[in-house]
Amino acid sequence: MDLAWLDDFLAVIDSGSLPRAAETRDVTPAVLTRRLRALEDWVGAPLFDRDGSPAVLTDAGRRFRPVAEEALRRLLQGREETRAAAQADAATLRFATTPSLALTFFPPWLRALEQKGRLGPVTLSSDGMEAGEQAMLAGRAHFLLCHAHPNAARARQTTDAVQSILVGHDRLLPVCAPDGEGGPRFPLPGRAEAPLPSLSYSRESGLGRIFEATRSAAPAAAWLDTVFTAPTTPVLRTLAREGRGLAWLPESLIADDLSRGSLVAAGDPAWSVPLQIRLVRSRNRQSKAVEGFWALAVEAALWRGSDPMVNSPEIFTAKDM
Repeated sequence: MDLAWLDDFLAVIDSGSLPRAAETRDVTPAVLTRRLRALEDWVGAPLFDRDGSPAVLTDAGRRFRPVAEEALRRLLQGREETRAAAQADAATLRFATTPSLALTFFPPWLRALEQKGRLGPVTLSSDGMEAGEQAMLAGRAHFLLCHAHPNAARARQTTDAVQSILVGHDRLLPVCAPDGEGGPRFPLPGRAEAPLPSLSYSRESGLGRIFEATRSAAPAAAWLDTVFTAPTTPVLRTLAREGRGLAWLPESLIADDLSRGSLVAAGDPAWSVPLQIRLVRSRNRQSKAVEGFWALAVEAALWRGSDPMVNSPEIFTAKDM
């Protein structure tokens, strides 16, 4: 059925005359008559009294009239709601990140950008690095906010697929619960005959990739025995505070623990791993809201480039990450 037939049907009723309805619908009376007959064929019953005025409804026509009116009303309402939803979706910024950055870096970073320009609605998923990469590359997220290190290559992202900017810095620090005197319960580097219990990242973890890629730069060999593996830092943080082992955790996540003494450094600063915090996006042209936010983030990163703690925001591909 052609939806225009419903408009034809109601136009005849409203105008009270087939010629006037044809003028309103901008068709000839003959065309309008054919379309009304097609509607009657689809309904399976005559809608107008052919023996009298062509605008007089049959019983079937009177029953069908509220159906036609309601169908058109709901379709028009649905169209407007769909358009509104599409406009809202186009204005929504979708971010993927890791649990640690969602807890620490993301809120103040976004708040600072909001002070520089008006942002639309924002959604955030923090399911981990692997899920975030997949969401960004599949288009379910516009941006991936993640830790990065030049020695940890991004195997899942092709050279031409993405670009990124440097938006902050962090460090992986080896920490553990304190002993009775406030020193580390599991001091590095450990001993071959007594390896330290290690709380490690699973393979899908971005920080796990970085740690494995940078272990060769450690000041000495560390004697570690992995006793627990998890994909996210909050779990490892909790276990470390409970004294279950030693973990390399982002400084941004454990700053309060260090100040309170619930966690202490397990070794000197040479054991730490410098981290970048990068905003990654697809190179494909995206919505006006996405492109506007990217321009704002690049401008803010360039401005922060004068800060000695933040390098200039080189835009590069995932091959370099």
